[in-house]
Amino acid sequence: MPVISQFNGITITMYYDDHNPPHFHARRADDEVLIGIQTLSVLFGSLPSKQLKSVIRWARLHQEELMDNWERARRGELLQPINP
Repeated sequence: MPVISQFNGITITMYYDDHNPPHFHARRADDEVLIGIQTLSVLFGSLPSKQLKSVIRWARLHQEELMDNWERARRGELLQPINP
């Protein structure tokens, strides 16, 4: 699972063979959440409130890049890192 960004102890990843809807994974310690790229809503899992807000703010700034990486993953291409 490629790491596409890391910040504040949070790791952002995306799977190549993952299911729809388009989403990314955010992990911190033992917590993990799946966030829909188009809706920026939690699809599954949880993070502490402070970290979840940070991930949503980051995703809002990088929504286009996240969607581009989702499309790259569908085509089996290398994913591009996204700035923290």
